[in-house]
Amino acid sequence: MELRVTEIFHSLQGEARTVGRPTVFVRLTGCPQRCVWCDTEYAFQGGEKRSLDDILDQVAGHGAHYVTVTGGEPLAQPNCLPLLSALCDQGHEVSLETGGAMDIAPVDERVSVVMDLKAPGSGEQHNNRLDNIPHLRPHHQVKFVLADRRDYDWARFMLDQHQLAARVSDVLFSPVHGQLSGADLADWIVADRLPVRFQLQLHKLLWNDARGR
Repeated sequence: MELRVTEIFHSLQGEARTVGRPTVFVRLTGCPQRCVWCDTEYAFQGGEKRSLDDILDQVAGHGAHYVTVTGGEPLAQPNCLPLLSALCDQGHEVSLETGGAMDIAPVDERVSVVMDLKAPGSGEQHNNRLDNIPHLRPHHQVKFVLADRRDYDWARFMLDQHQLAARVSDVLFSPVHGQLSGADLADWIVADRLPVRFQLQLHKLLWNDARGR
């Protein structure tokens, strides 16, 4: 069993509810989406074929309890599913970062899914798989990355329309780095009393989005 891997590295979690925790990242190669603000285009292609056992050994060697499988779009590789289960079997706390266009129903129940809903400004709103929403669980998270006020108003509508705050542990609102002011987004959230978690991407603030950090 093999997967195509862009990189495996140990760093601090840069976002979501575990922000700041030492984490091993397994970045799988390939993505069917092309968000206009994507910051991991280097993971669209290339990578290296790695056996499942090899990946598990490297993850274990870093000694961190928490593991995030990301991309690209990790669910674009069918063998992502057994990887997630194997990581859980080894005792890791595991999260999956997925763009929201792939089916999350087969994902191991032990995994915390962090699922994007793509706002209009991403250019990928049409690929949101809304059939995923009934499969969200209380330990999952939903993420909105927002480029402007139009994106924010759309996200606020989706939050209410699908009662997302009642479905998952955290709904995450992030500004597109360099496009939407974090202060503006924070002010909108406070003014509207939204039940969401505001976040900035820690890895951009600390390391300017350097690879492997």
